[in-house]
Amino acid sequence: MFFLTMYIMLLTLDDYKPTWQDHLTTPAYNDSYQVPTNVNCKPDQFFIQEDSGKVRNNPKRSCQFNRTLLQDCSGVSDRFYGYSQGKPCVLIKLNRVIGMLPGKDRQSPYVTCGAKREDSDDIGPLAYFPPNGTFNLMYYPYYGKEAQVNYTQPLVAVQFLNASLNVDIDVECKIWPNTLLEGSERDKFAGRVSFRLRINEK
Repeated sequence: MFFLTMYIMLLTLDDYKPTWQDHLTTPAYNDSYQVPTNVNCKPDQFFIQEDSGKVRNNPKRSCQFNRTLLQDCSGVSDRFYGYSQGKPCVLIKLNRVIGMLPGKDRQSPYVTCGAKREDSDDIGPLAYFPPNGTFNLMYYPYYGKEAQVNYTQPLVAVQFLNASLNVDIDVECKIWPNTLLEGSERDKFAGRVSFRLRINEK
């Protein structure tokens, strides 16, 4: 009876779309890997790759996310990501959700960060990479690691250029426009992340 139950359960699983989605390993972000492996896509539009009825269009292609897009926070010119200079970079990503089309009215989602009210004088100016802190639409939708084996998750880097030293700064970063359901039971912090930043004087 057990084997029959397991057999029936396995028939309901899809090799290309997991029932439960979780964290996946991070692929190589180097330009030398991206250029020959992934497509140089047209920006600001979804990269939709339809299946033909029941015939799967696999493997699906992926758009290049070159590390150099993160400029001063790429780790190329500064392997310490600004930490050795007291100008730390923080990398932000969206969770991979199969089939998600983020943004609103064809506007790419973007990140903004700020200090909690009591720390607003301490945070100083910020720089975002890529410019404006955008997750370009061309990286979506994501089709799953079986269907889209070379997918490279886009990142946004936030650099703290002149934060106050020797103080704790409570920072919150948000995604705009946030098409995720805020305060959902699964994730009460959907579309935002909070952390504490402290830069000590040498």
